[in-house]
Amino acid sequence: MGLSRVLEPGDLAALKAFDGLHPVEIWDRLQRNAPGLERWSTRLAAANPHRDLDRAAAAGARFVIPGDDEWPEQVDVLEEAGQLTRRAGVPFGLWVRGRANLRRALTSSVAVVGARACSSYGEHVAAELSCGLADNGVTIVSGGAFGIDAAAHRGALAADGVTISVLACGVDVSYPRRNSALFSRIAEKGLIVAELPPGCAPTKLRFLARNRLIAAITEGTVVIEAAVRSGALNTAGWADQCGRPVLAVPGPITSRMSAGSHLLVRERNAVLATNVADIIEAISPLGTNLTQPPRAPQTLTDTLDPDLQRTLGAVPVHTPAPTHRIATTAGLDVPTTQQCLETLTTLTLITQTATGWHLTPTPPRGC
Repeated sequence: MGLSRVLEPGDLAALKAFDGLHPVEIWDRLQRNAPGLERWSTRLAAANPHRDLDRAAAAGARFVIPGDDEWPEQVDVLEEAGQLTRRAGVPFGLWVRGRANLRRALTSSVAVVGARACSSYGEHVAAELSCGLADNGVTIVSGGAFGIDAAAHRGALAADGVTISVLACGVDVSYPRRNSALFSRIAEKGLIVAELPPGCAPTKLRFLARNRLIAAITEGTVVIEAAVRSGALNTAGWADQCGRPVLAVPGPITSRMSAGSHLLVRERNAVLATNVADIIEAISPLGTNLTQPPRAPQTLTDTLDPDLQRTLGAVPVHTPAPTHRIATTAGLDVPTTQQCLETLTTLTLITQTATGWHLTPTPPRGC
């Protein structure tokens, strides 16, 4: 708890200085003000784990560390995932607010991220996909921001599913403040998670550090609307470095907010996601939950043999034509054409009149 107050999340300098040390050893060195650790000494005076624990308890939160029943072991992948945007490393612990069990809630989970200034299309897609995933027992993880994040959380809640918001501030801090009611609902139905202790405010680097957690704790990341330079693409980059599937929802080619999603598909081998089944297939074990390519429904004419199809194609729409003329158009002999015409009449695809044959009129839609 003390280290979460003193050290910035994902601090590369801290990772280098304390490489291989147990958290208790790190804390002891900081307390002794060992040489070379002066950059962190200014925060030691403010580090009061007991006070942080009391503040967390007042908000209905707790602190989870490696080895606890709730610890999501998949986050340990960050130890080998390298660095991105000057952030890296496994957190010493996580502050968790809500009644659900963090590890169990993440057993089947997907990160849904995207633009804050999203379009109505992006907001709709985020809500619909999240709702569908939640209906299939998948936990929706996002960052609690405006736009796509909020829509994803609301979609999961609408399906009475579990959703987790990973914050770049303390679990007792509502940021953005206008999402306070949403955070309260998330805490009731799911979880709010943060690497920072209670009371901490967000910063740009803390958002970037937070993104690595979203990518690491989930089985895949879905990007819905993102500019070429955006936090959502940063999360996708972390997911890729963690060996997790990255999916992107396509948008209008005229939309700047979809440029980042299209970039992921074109240059970073992201999976194109257009429905819930695409996402479930991507996060499932290889060879399971496979989707089928979309196909148009089979019609009666699809089942006809080649001669019948050639004959049908030669029958006029309105003005009846005699058998020999249809045979010439179809490129078939007259006896074969006659037999085909009789079969097509039986199937009610064509109609015979006194002067020849024509296609049977198609009834208006709705009839």
